[in-house]
Amino acid sequence: DIDIVELEIPEDHIHMVVRSEPKMSPSQIMQVIKSISAREFFKLYPDIKRRYFWGGKLWTQSYFVETIGNATEDTIRKYVQNQLIELDKKEVHGSQLGLF
Repeated sequence: DIDIVELEIPEDHIHMVVRSEPKMSPSQIMQVIKSISAREFFKLYPDIKRRYFWGGKLWTQSYFVETIGNATEDTIRKYVQNQLIELDKKEVHGSQLGLF
């Protein structure tokens, strides 16, 4: 009973808007998402698991969860949708400074 409403994948992390039943805690939701996605990833790419993931773990133990609170769902969805655009802007303006 977990719906991934929005998903954006920058280079080294994932932003998601997830909708679920109130009976599930955020930590339970993350455990389910990480477990199923890792199992499916390794099913699709078994050679990668043997070659690069000696312990068989795709995800780290860490994650950040925020409930919507005072923001609307539309606001949060737009934030997630714009993550790659914002990352690209930072890369364009983040070039190395010259000494002279």
